[in-house]
Amino acid sequence: MANISYKARQARRVIIERTFGLAILALMSFWLIANLFKAPSQFAEVALIGLSNGILYALIALGYTLVYGIIELINFAHGDLFMLGGLFSAHFISLWFHQTKSSPMGWLVFFLALISVMAFCAGVNVFIERFAYRRLRRAPKLAPLITAVGVSFMIQFVGLRWNGSGQKTWNSVLPSGRVLLGSIKLPYTTLISFAVTIPILAALTFIVTKTRQGKAMRATAQDQDASRLMGINVNRTIAFTFGLGGALAGVAGLLFQQTRGLTSYNLGYQLGLIAFTSAVLGGIGNLQGAVLGAILIGLIQGLNDGLPIGLGQQWSQTVVFSILILLMVFKPAGLLGKQVTEKV
Repeated sequence: MANISYKARQARRVIIERTFGLAILALMSFWLIANLFKAPSQFAEVALIGLSNGILYALIALGYTLVYGIIELINFAHGDLFMLGGLFSAHFISLWFHQTKSSPMGWLVFFLALISVMAFCAGVNVFIERFAYRRLRRAPKLAPLITAVGVSFMIQFVGLRWNGSGQKTWNSVLPSGRVLLGSIKLPYTTLISFAVTIPILAALTFIVTKTRQGKAMRATAQDQDASRLMGINVNRTIAFTFGLGGALAGVAGLLFQQTRGLTSYNLGYQLGLIAFTSAVLGGIGNLQGAVLGAILIGLIQGLNDGLPIGLGQQWSQTVVFSILILLMVFKPAGLLGKQVTEKV
């Protein structure tokens, strides 16, 4: 009887969850359809801007999910590494190479900055892993977590000394015009963000799924001790993962600095939190989930901020985190995450 009662409660719970989920989907669908009919061109423009923001979040979120997937560490310093990448890019383009407007030379320097900032942020992240996290792998989980918070404050201090306490504005070397697709106005910066990010995400997928190093990463994430027995250099594999995540943060920093035209020492906190939310929404540790979560959050923000029927920009983060809380209540592992039993 007890077993039957338990199954009945579980069945009722599933029905309630599905009904609640369908009600939310119906409400959101009604909101989207209403805005689409009211302002179709505006809907398309803000959706594309939201996608552009989403792929920027995805670059940062992938760094969180790569590190968590391999050593189960939430690297809170990762958002600040993105901030450092933006500062490096601004100084590289505007101060070191003296490029302040769109020109063929400026585009060449942008490409050089892309390579350089990836190498710079990858090196910084590998350095952090070697001297801050490596000795704490077998320590209680609270120790590396507190260390990550400490590293975050250290990077913020570097950003404060490098950038100053206020926001700085910078000229961009990217074209400032727009492409007209019928009645839709699409900025060149949005197209460039897609053109830079999509190949990088494709390259990351290829590295993780098709290369020998990617197989070593997946094996290390599954069982470090067994990987050592199979001849995998676990330290080098983890360092490579940190380098990969750092390179992605560098790309995000460059794109943000060039498309938004500003830097700030505390910028990594806000965008890092949104990117971490994206990783959790999609399923922390899942690469496809991180990208999906980031795109969804970018779209939700863009549509809420730019559509005629919406709560407006002042409620943007409230909307995002409300959706995250609801999802975590009913699906704690995230959209593409798998519920696993922790080993003891």
